[in-house]
Amino acid sequence: MRLRDVRAGDVEAYVRMRCDPVMMAELGGPLPQAAVEARLRKDVAEVAADSSWIRMIVPDGADGADGDEAAGTITLWSDEEDGETVSEIGWMVLPEHQGRGLAKAAVRLVLDAAAEDGRWGEVHANPGVTNGPSNGICRALGFRLLGDRDLDFSDRVLHVNHWVVTPGEHHGSGTE
Repeated sequence: MRLRDVRAGDVEAYVRMRCDPVMMAELGGPLPQAAVEARLRKDVAEVAADSSWIRMIVPDGADGADGDEAAGTITLWSDEEDGETVSEIGWMVLPEHQGRGLAKAAVRLVLDAAAEDGRWGEVHANPGVTNGPSNGICRALGFRLLGDRDLDFSDRVLHVNHWVVTPGEHHGSGTE
């Protein structure tokens, strides 16, 4: 498995992840395709500006003309929360690639890179309270559970578990 920056050609993977009711069940339901395409353009610009890390998860032996078919995405970004800048991480893996440890390995790689980079500080994760696999990744990689809360996401209110980790202090294996 490897990570690569998101690019304009990733529209199919973005649509598959964000317009699918099953993929978006924990995030308030599917998004309209036009909004997803606009989000991809914004994400590509953020990567070019180095203001966010938005990486596509590419499994070993990936298909596609260039061997770069994405299995999912992992993002590390800064956001305003209660007047403070906080760093947040989130991930999605397409159904046919789930259960293989790709998300956990990707989170581990990004946290390791964040520790080396030094600019992100504590990293927060906010998986839905009923999202067992994502909460399991947080637990396995040494995030501390701060509690549950309601969080605004794409004009929706989600009930999430609020986790935090200091990059470089996480633990756990990168594989399941």
